[in-house]
This record gives sequence, structure tokens and C-alpha cells, in this order.
Amino acid sequence: MQTPHRVQLSFGGPVTPRVKALLIITVAVFFLQAMAASLFGLHLEPWLGLVPYLVLHRFFLWQPVTYLFLHGGLLHLAFNLLVLWMFGCELERVWGGRFFLKYFFVCGIGAGIFVALLTPAQASLIPTIGSSGALYGLLLAYGLLFPNRQILLWFVLPIRARHFVLIIGALAFYSTLTLPGSGVSHLAHLSGLAIGYVYLRGWGHVRRLQRRYLEWKLKRLKKKFRVIDGGNDPDKPPYIQ
Repeated sequence: MQTPHRVQLSFGGPVTPRVKALLIITVAVFFLQAMAASLFGLHLEPWLGLVPYLVLHRFFLWQPVTYLFLHGGLLHLAFNLLVLWMFGCELERVWGGRFFLKYFFVCGIGAGIFVALLTPAQASLIPTIGSSGALYGLLLAYGLLFPNRQILLWFVLPIRARHFVLIIGALAFYSTLTLPGSGVSHLAHLSGLAIGYVYLRGWGHVRRLQRRYLEWKLKRLKKKFRVIDGGNDPDKPPYIQ
């Protein structure tokens, strides 16, 4: 018997179209980044990463977009791809591809803009790379839409999605204040969370998306059951197979 407190390991499932496209583009850019550095000694991070000084003073306006697809190594790449697949696929199935992609870039680009504006001057020439700002926005959305869904914190500890979002939000806020030079853009993480929350709550998307989720879940249930006419006897209930 299933209970509300039972842990469900709900990984991403079949890859959805927009998530698949983002995965392919990210992997392709990573290999391009690696090949350019190893074969030609050309480092793409200052050009395609997010360098606050270049965005604000040299108008490298493409960087708040392109920085999302660069990564600092295989571990960084693998973790971000895993998070995108685990949480992004279900969000895309519920939302639809267009809104999912729009939300992903709103959080990612918005986080990049905040990093460009709020990075201290002494660190303004250091590139920021990776899709973590957008992914933190996806985690926030997942916690809002599926607050009681249980996930594994660090792949070990079962925890409700809403509590998980609160924990990572608190850690991002604390790290932004205390670890500005750690090499991890905690500001991008915190910005992705904040932008995702304001976008979903401020524009009233959460209720519409929750309603869409319920409609999608109802359609799935209907596919599992087929109602067959019980015959000519009006008092005989239909047979549900």
C-alpha cells in the first residue's frame, strides 16, 4: 500500500525534446571548448563565459546567454546534465516545451545579468561559466509544483522537494555573503532561485501550471483505464478494465 510518506525515486524518465536539445548543445559546446584549448591554445571562457567587466564596459551582450553552455570540467558538466535531466524532463512534460525553454533562459540569463551587475570590481575580470543559475531556477519550480515529492539529498537522504529548495536557497544565500572568492558563483545560484520565484509567483504562473499538471495527470490516468459499456441493463454498473 502506498502512503504519502513513501519515498519515490522519480528520475527524469524519457528525455523530452527541449531538454534533449539543451543536453546536446551543452555537450557539443563542451567538446568545442576542450578542443579549442588543446589543439589551438584558444580559451573560450573570456569570450563566451560571463566576464562582468566586458559585459558592462565592452558590451559583450552575448555573454549572459553563452556562459550557460560552458563548463569547467567533466564533473561540472556531468552534474549539471544530470540535474537538467532529472528535473527538467518532468517540468517540460507538465509545462510544455515552449514555456519550459522560456523559463530556463529567463532564470539563466537573469542570473547572468545579476552576476554582471553585482560582482565586485576586483573580481570583474573573472569569467563565470555553467548553467547552474538556470538549473537552480528549475529546482525552485520543481519545489513549488511538487512540494511533497521526495527526492534524495546528495543521493542518500530522502527529503521533500520544498525542504530541499529551502536548504539550497539558504546555503546559496549564506555562501554569497561568506564565500565570494570560493571559485563557485553562489550569486548566480541565489539569483536563479530568486528570479524563478518572482517569475512564477509574480506573474501567477504557479496556479496555472499546477492546474496544467493536474490535467496532465488525469490524462495519464485515463489512458490506464478503459470503460466498457455494461450492456442494456441501466442498473448494471460499467465494467472498468
